Amino acid sequence: MNLDHIREIADAVLYEGYLLYPYRASSSKNQSRWQFGVLGPPRASAASFSEDPGMAMQCLLRPQASGASEDLPTVTIHLRFLQLQLRQTQQLDADGGYQPVGSLEVNGSTVLSWDEAVEREITLPDVRLDVALADSAEYPLEFPGGEDVEPVTDDSGVLVGRIVRRRWPLSARLRAGTEIDDGFYRLSVGVENAHPELTADKDAAIRVSLIGAHLVIEAHDAGFVSLLEPPDEAVRAAERCRQRRCFPVLAGAPGSTDVLLGAPIILYDYPEIAAQSKGALFDSTEIDEILTLRVMTMTEQEKAEARATDPRARLIIDRCDGMSPADLQQLHGILRDPYPSAFTPIETSPAEASPDAASPAEPSPAGTSSDEPAPADLRDLEPPSFDTGDVPWWDPAADASVQPEVDAVVINGVRVSRGSVVRVHPSRRADAQDLFFAEQLARVTAVLSDVDGNVHVALVLLDDPASDMHEWYGRYFYFAPDELEPMPAEAEIANREESRS
Repeated sequence: MNLDHIREIADAVLYEGYLLYPYRASSSKNQSRWQFGVLGPPRASAASFSEDPGMAMQCLLRPQASGASEDLPTVTIHLRFLQLQLRQTQQLDADGGYQPVGSLEVNGSTVLSWDEAVEREITLPDVRLDVALADSAEYPLEFPGGEDVEPVTDDSGVLVGRIVRRRWPLSARLRAGTEIDDGFYRLSVGVENAHPELTADKDAAIRVSLIGAHLVIEAHDAGFVSLLEPPDEAVRAAERCRQRRCFPVLAGAPGSTDVLLGAPIILYDYPEIAAQSKGALFDSTEIDEILTLRVMTMTEQEKAEARATDPRARLIIDRCDGMSPADLQQLHGILRDPYPSAFTPIETSPAEASPDAASPAEPSPAGTSSDEPAPADLRDLEPPSFDTGDVPWWDPAADASVQPEVDAVVINGVRVSRGSVVRVHPSRRADAQDLFFAEQLARVTAVLSDVDGNVHVALVLLDDPASDMHEWYGRYFYFAPDELEPMPAEAEIANREESRS
């Protein structure tokens, strides 16, 4: 399999937090850098503020081979991480020696001292999914240090200084083991920093750490099972898998099962990089458009410092400076609906909104009508554009199709809208206040949908003496449709009579 596409996804994890906007060495957030997946030295002093030295994950595989011993499935394990590299600028003095300096001014540009990173990847020999490995096979890993020297000359070729890049040796060990669980192979993989020496401070600790560590695992003659959405027969086995700072998800083309990404952050299966993204910004939890616009607001002096800070920062600044209006427009995003809501809002016409209108017929459940064509994949559609006239785009009046006070949602086959009575069964949140609402009757005040297509039902409690005031102020409680049970209209009358008695 070609892993280039997988590596693009993994690199977004690898460089998450590597260098944050405003991409300058003088920025405090870049002077105290922090990334996911750091495996610190095991013998770190308290003053080192070092991170946990290990990570481990378990995943499930479904055998596809015949089962003969010579045909046992195998996995190929790739360990990827960043190794810190100190970049020190040194100036040539009159005696021919070199003195460390914070920066060098050469040919009208600046070179700063800075901590860079070097990508490392090691591929282990194929590991057989043999139950004999239940006690784990151990693989010692050594990564050498080194020093590189780059002379710095001016326009006339005169030597003015040098750049010294230094790396410290790293030691680690990887363990892999297999056992059978409900007919599936459960593969356990753990990585530990094995640096043998004591580290006295933060700088010493990070120099011998594995940074952004993650795993890419290929399966041969077997297929990985999703732990996020396991098939029915694998649910119990999936629940028994344990993760420690490393979370496995399926990777590659949607539907494929031969590659797994063990990331230090929680992702969904088959993570993707948006096609509109023009390159890394080292902050994958942000939005490309926002960060690009921020870069465009930087002064020329700030951009020059960012370019001098790191070669990767230079690429970001140059890319943003060269971006056309059309390229920027592409970053504005498109409408996505990866998980269609199970509760489909009912579109209400103005006639149906009238209190004198007859009740509309109940719609068929989503996806059951054979007369309607299958909906288009929203990921392939351009964002809709519409003229809102003098009304701001953020004003609810800009979209007349949204009418929370007359819109409805079907719950357990019952149409629920403003004025409907429901019983509350809080289940989605751990808010202590929700416990007071359990089994209470409430009146619906509005049905709303957010930009992700989720439906929210606004309500006030019938037994709340301040319900009228809350409704007047618009202070509602919001619950998902699956937390509500529709009740007959008589329930409100009965509730009031019971309260009076």
